[in-house]
Amino acid sequence: MNEILLYDFELDENCYKVRLLLSALGVAYRKIAVNMFPGNEHTEPPLLALNPRGSLPILVDGDAVLSEAEAILCYLARAHDGAGTWLPADPKAFGVVMTWLQFAARDLDTASRARRHAMFDEPADQAALAAAVRRAFRLMDDHMTAREFDDAQWFVGAAPSLADLALFPAIALSRDFGVDHEAYPALRRWMRRLRTIPGFMTMPGIPDYH
Repeated sequence: MNEILLYDFELDENCYKVRLLLSALGVAYRKIAVNMFPGNEHTEPPLLALNPRGSLPILVDGDAVLSEAEAILCYLARAHDGAGTWLPADPKAFGVVMTWLQFAARDLDTASRARRHAMFDEPADQAALAAAVRRAFRLMDDHMTAREFDDAQWFVGAAPSLADLALFPAIALSRDFGVDHEAYPALRRWMRRLRTIPGFMTMPGIPDYH
């Protein structure tokens, strides 16, 4: 069997998404540490040969070389989750999960940029990013509030999905860049539920408790 390799930066929330799913799936892998900040190793030739876009994470599974967290999540769900737990086969549920994955990659990129600005002094308009992050979190909180009125506990369907894993890091790490959780009660309840899934693991900035 091929050894799965994950090129990873411990403090990166996108890398964390992949580590979280691998842990939930119980899939063994080897983590290759990359000095993303301040070393910028992800932009050097050896890693650009794997991912010309110069981003992390990068996953190598046999002859499959994948980048971008949401794409890797989908690959792992199809390749290593025979029960179809994390990526539903039902077309409607599949489409809704993919919508939230796109939201995580696009709308929540503002959270990633705000966090990099706060932690690594990456240039950014802090006020504009904070406002965009709060709009995104409000959409998420409103969605989960409506879901709870229907006695639903997860972003899509009756069980946790890739949508939940992809959305979790941005809000869980938001205190790193000065956005507290008090204004998002439905998301706070959802985060507590997500911590109960088998295989849940933390990362620096996400405590063992909530």
